[in-house]
Amino acid sequence: MMTIRVVMAGATGWVGKALVPAIAAQADMLLSGAVSRSGAGQDSGLLVGVPANGVIASATLAQALQAPSDVLVDYTKPDVVKDHVLLAIEKGRHVVIGTSGLGAADYADIDAAARANRVGVIAAGNFSITATLMKRFALMAAKYVPDVEVIDYASARKADAPSGTARELAEALADVRKASTARPVSEVSGVPGTRGAAVGAGEGVQVHALRLPSYILSCEALFGLPDERLTIRHDAGSSAAPYVAGTLLAVRRVQETIGLVRGLDALMD
Repeated sequence: MMTIRVVMAGATGWVGKALVPAIAAQADMLLSGAVSRSGAGQDSGLLVGVPANGVIASATLAQALQAPSDVLVDYTKPDVVKDHVLLAIEKGRHVVIGTSGLGAADYADIDAAARANRVGVIAAGNFSITATLMKRFALMAAKYVPDVEVIDYASARKADAPSGTARELAEALADVRKASTARPVSEVSGVPGTRGAAVGAGEGVQVHALRLPSYILSCEALFGLPDERLTIRHDAGSSAAPYVAGTLLAVRRVQETIGLVRGLDALMD
């Protein structure tokens, strides 16, 4: 059995704290590096509240990639994730992206770089199994119901809008839906911006991002037909545990790919 050597960027973040011990516990994985600016120089196990694991956190990804590794897992911040991914690709590493904030143009750049360097990248707006099922069910509905909008809920301090979950969902819906029957935003009077932002190809899908205290992450697709409505919604709890299994699945599968794969649903049978 091949051992997958993994570098965890964002090791002391919300999801990173759950992934550091999870990666170390896998029989087919080895935590070979960790990145945490705030915890640089300290044992990454102790940083996340588990016994010492002997992997000392690096201040930068460049430092962490000096040691041999196979896969970078990135759960950092929107303003650094693209640079991280392109650096890892340049160094010949496969990448799993859990960080939100990237758009279609960013992913196009990442795909081109990955193909040029013959490595794989798996990116998902949400690595939760149930969030992935929400996306799958919404895409099924969009084939029959053309009118759909997305509402994105997150905490008041979330830096990016929409969330990666909502953005990925809207972009996928825009690719399969038929033309909306709603009045075009260009014809709306009053304050047109209250109709949300169009996300995705063509006319896109309207996305409304709410940022309020008490929310962690929720996303819903609302479909409408005359005299009936359908809501497909996912709600995240306060634990990062739901994202662990999906991320580990991506780590195991990313070396089988070349170029970019978007969405955990692409890996599910």
